[in-house]
Amino acid sequence: MHIVCMRALCLITIKPGTVDAVVRALKKKHKAVKDILVVTGRADICVILQGNINEINGMVIDFKRISNIVTTETLIEVEVNLGW
Repeated sequence: MHIVCMRALCLITIKPGTVDAVVRALKKKHKAVKDILVVTGRADICVILQGNINEINGMVIDFKRISNIVTTETLIEVEVNLGW
């Protein structure tokens, strides 16, 4: 069985004033986390994930255990053949 490595973006909304604590907690999660970005817009933090679908799913479930995280939205990379 071939396990595909993929990338995903996890957009995280947090409680006000907790960005430092959440970033510290996210940095402890090493398995699929490739980068952590504090961003502007509808999300507060964007985490770049890389791994197979089970690793990505496990990380996002793990994120929900961090008390200051309010919501997550995960965008999983897909391959599209545009015929170019």
